[in-house]
Amino acid sequence: MITKMTKYSFILLSGETDAFLKSLQEMGVVDVTRSKKPVDSASAAMFERSRDINTAISSLKRVDFSKNADSEAIASASEKADISGDAVALVRETVSETERLTAKYNTLLKEVEKRRPWGEFDKASFERIEAEGCTVRFYCVSKKKFDPSWADLYPLSIIDESGSAVYFVTISDDPEYAFPVEELPALTEDWRTVQNEADAVRQRIIDEQGRLLRLKDRIPEMQKELKDTASELDLYLAAASKESAAEDMITVFEGFAPTEMEASLCGQFDKMDIVYVKEPAKEEDNPPIKLKNNRFSKQFEVLTGMYGMPVYSEFDPTPVLSIFFLLFFAMCMGDAGYGILLIIIGLLMKRMSGSMAKLGPLVTILGGGTFVVGIILGTFFGINIAEASWVPSWLKSIMITGEIAGYSAQMVLAIGVGVFHICLAMTIKAIGYTKRFGFASNISTWAWLILILGAIGIAALALLGVMDREAVKWAVIAVGIISGLGIYIFNNPKRNPLINIGSGLWDTYNMATGLMGDVLSYIRLYALGLAGGMLGAAFNNLAGMLKDGIPVPGLDWVGFLLIIIIGHALNLAMSCLGAFVHPLRLTFVEYFKNSGYEGRGKAYKPLTIEK
Repeated sequence: MITKMTKYSFILLSGETDAFLKSLQEMGVVDVTRSKKPVDSASAAMFERSRDINTAISSLKRVDFSKNADSEAIASASEKADISGDAVALVRETVSETERLTAKYNTLLKEVEKRRPWGEFDKASFERIEAEGCTVRFYCVSKKKFDPSWADLYPLSIIDESGSAVYFVTISDDPEYAFPVEELPALTEDWRTVQNEADAVRQRIIDEQGRLLRLKDRIPEMQKELKDTASELDLYLAAASKESAAEDMITVFEGFAPTEMEASLCGQFDKMDIVYVKEPAKEEDNPPIKLKNNRFSKQFEVLTGMYGMPVYSEFDPTPVLSIFFLLFFAMCMGDAGYGILLIIIGLLMKRMSGSMAKLGPLVTILGGGTFVVGIILGTFFGINIAEASWVPSWLKSIMITGEIAGYSAQMVLAIGVGVFHICLAMTIKAIGYTKRFGFASNISTWAWLILILGAIGIAALALLGVMDREAVKWAVIAVGIISGLGIYIFNNPKRNPLINIGSGLWDTYNMATGLMGDVLSYIRLYALGLAGGMLGAAFNNLAGMLKDGIPVPGLDWVGFLLIIIIGHALNLAMSCLGAFVHPLRLTFVEYFKNSGYEGRGKAYKPLTIEK
């Protein structure tokens, strides 16, 4: 299947691109393209507006007061908050004011802790003492340094000594005052006054945080404005004059990443504080294609890539390709013994490094399929095991041998597989085209599918005796009328019926000649398997003749083994080449043509750091 993609549009000043690209490399999941555009005053203003909107959105996304001690008070404040006006300006001002108030609040709290040991007093007390010509001085020393004899110098009063320090004051009217400890700044207000101021600031912070919480309701509005502004800027830059100073450039990036990564990527983009817009990728965006298949089908994605990746709205052909390519390859090889050799080769390739190791599992799977199909076709290293006496009867019962209606059963099997493969392709085309272009544009496709599948079904039921002659007649008439109307009359409802008839006749000619040739192409599955088996048998006969013709004991076995090893190695190599090329042709030509597969997509190649 095709992985759903999210489209990201980034707009940066050219001087910021290196750091941005390095960040994308570290993420390793964004496929990007870029272009440079000249900047003038108008585009610069739009760019700054986009940046301001993006910054505001990022700030609001980080707003979460659920774990705040004042969460209930903040929620209550948000209900009363006034958020009318320009949302971006409100966010900027509110964030700035919140940061300023928070800094002030923290400073006041520190001041409260500094004043708390001095206890409670009022300013009037100090004013009375000063009116009498005396001065109160404040000191703080550690308990180890405090000397009680200092009380003999001037009147001294210890205020607090509960901790590791001693807080005390002296009172003196001596103009020659001197004391052996450094004096602290005078206090005129106690901690309660500062605490009250801190509480007032805290309430203002709660009000601002409530405003931010309320502003989150305007995120969708800002996201729409950001998208519209970015689109307007991109359109303006596309039409703007190319004359500009080299340093005055804006770099526009367009990137795609799997939708499943959207949450984590947006979190990282928000931290980077860049202008970006995201939206689900559409076919017209031509997003890169990343295939997502199970372990079995994933081994065959390399074959899909050889033809071309699907466009975004197409079906991923890999699941169907994997099953039929394995079957076609096995039928072209047609030898269970060669299947065993391929399994061994695949297991050895997995132990290698580089691309050979990556192909190892695929070779092993092809070998397993070849072994199973080789048993069914009755060939093992060129030996016809269907006629061998040492093969158990139950195994012979599953082998396809003999003739059907005077033709080799294996050839009939190849034709039958081809018919099924083409019918499956046409079914996928009908479903896929209807999904992409609508039913009205694909009436002819469905009509041909009904005609072909109906004819095959009626013929099969008639041959099996399920339908009598009268039922067959009416079934043929019904299928003919329904398909005929779709092919010749309604193939394009918007067109003149006479033109539709002419178009239907031309389609009939193409279908009649094309489908016959396509079906006959599948005979190669039988022919290649037969040729490989006959060549293997020829090497076996040649080795046996050489062994019987050499009278020297021991040397006869040497000649026998040389012919067997070299002959079968050559046959294996040639069979593998044919079994690879011809199934690819049947897939790329017969199947893809009838399934409507385009293969014009580009592969997903995220920007990563080379290791």
